[in-house]
Amino acid sequence: MPHTDPVLRRADDSDARPAADVWLRSFAAALPTVRCAHNEADVRGWFARVLVPRYETWVAVTGSTVVGLMVLNRSELKQLYLDPVWRGRDLGNRFMCLAKQRQPDGLALWTFQVNESARRFYERHRFIAVERTDGARNDEREPDVRSVWPPPPTH
Repeated sequence: MPHTDPVLRRADDSDARPAADVWLRSFAAALPTVRCAHNEADVRGWFARVLVPRYETWVAVTGSTVVGLMVLNRSELKQLYLDPVWRGRDLGNRFMCLAKQRQPDGLALWTFQVNESARRFYERHRFIAVERTDGARNDEREPDVRSVWPPPPTH
C-alpha cells in the first residue's frame, strides 16, 4: 500500500479514465445493494465527455495513480469518490476542505439513503439533510437525501 500522501490537483483529459475507474470501484464497494444505472463504458465516456471537461474536477494522485476524485459544479458537490483502499486515511477530509475553500458560500449534495457511511461523513462536516426523495429523479431509482453545508455565521 502506498505511503505517499496524495496530491490534490485539477484533473486533465488524461485523468478521465483512471478517475472513472476509481468511481466504478468505489461505487461497487460502497453501494453493493444499489444497481449501477450505467455500464463501465458509459461511465468512462461520461467522465471523458462531461465531468472532466465541463466541471471543476479534482483528482488525488499518488505517484502516477489516481486514488480519489471530486467534482464541483459551482455550489453543488456532484461527486466525491475514493479508491476503497484509501477510505479512512484522511483523503475525504482533504477533499472536503478543498470543496469548502472553493465554495465558501455553501455547498449542496445528494447521497443515497442507504449510503450510511457517506451520510455520516457529510454530517461530520456539518452538512444538514434538507430533503429526502423516493429516488424517482435519479438514474438508479434509489431513495436519496439532499444535504447542504451552510458556511459558519459571521458576527
